[in-house]
Amino acid sequence: MTKGRTTVPKAYVYTANGGPEVETFTDLPAPEPGPGQLAIAVRAVGVNPADWKLRDGLSIPGLPDPVFPVVLGLEAAGVVTGLGPQVTGFAVGDEVLGITVGGAYAEHALLAAALATHKPAAVSFRDAAALPVAAATAYDGVHQFALPPGATLLITGVGGGVGVAAAQIARHAGLTVVGTASAGKKDLVESLGVAWVEPGPGVVDRVRAVAPQGVDAIYDLVGGAALEEIAGVLPPAAGDAAADAPPRLVTAADTATVTRLGGVAVQRARNADVLDAVAGLVAAGVLDPHVSDVYPLDRADAALRAVETGHARGKIVIEVAG
Repeated sequence: MTKGRTTVPKAYVYTANGGPEVETFTDLPAPEPGPGQLAIAVRAVGVNPADWKLRDGLSIPGLPDPVFPVVLGLEAAGVVTGLGPQVTGFAVGDEVLGITVGGAYAEHALLAAALATHKPAAVSFRDAAALPVAAATAYDGVHQFALPPGATLLITGVGGGVGVAAAQIARHAGLTVVGTASAGKKDLVESLGVAWVEPGPGVVDRVRAVAPQGVDAIYDLVGGAALEEIAGVLPPAAGDAAADAPPRLVTAADTATVTRLGGVAVQRARNADVLDAVAGLVAAGVLDPHVSDVYPLDRADAALRAVETGHARGKIVIEVAG
């Protein structure tokens, strides 16, 4: 366990549930690792829609009620500075990535050891920070369909962090990928080998035009009215489909709507094996997280605004000076 820290590191927090007005920078004591935890000097942080949604008051099963101030952020990469009790397989000085305990927009943070893995030397801290939430969600969702090579997967919101990773993982698995994204992301989407479709009224007809052979499954990353409309591109389910057959409609955005439409929420594995898998894909050159913008910690507010507007191309990362 780490002892005797005297530094007072910077962190970006929210002081109550609400909008951007409740966010602020503050100094907090460097956290000490408890059982099953790693203390890290943060090098990079992935910015996710869940960050501002939690600030707004979203409740996620398994997460405790907030105790303010709450440090923003769910995923980080950095260097191990301390080990809590019952932690094995890690040592001080290891370069790691994982899911944070108590926030990530900070100079120092904690990782859950069970949800952390070693960073391959070939993977930058910037790319590593984009993997624990976005790329892992993409990996889990694509594999949940269990589609055979040659099948066609439609991804809504393919131009964001999860969508960009999902498209590459699906293509690597031999799937044909169609994706919806705004016109400003068309070039990015097509660079991934994805057939781009503009969302909005008439989207079903546009999907059928680029995928006349039909769509076998939909991975939804948008939810709401967009999910309602795009679900119509799937043919009716076969009446003799097995009860345990893989799903054809999965969402990482809108569980209530997808359930009403006969689909399911993405089943997150939440283990180090998935992190090893996606980090390995990056190291092998198969997966590029497409980190489009990098902000220093003192501009964490701007980084979060870039994601909160919904216009980010690929992944936004906050970099923390070492």
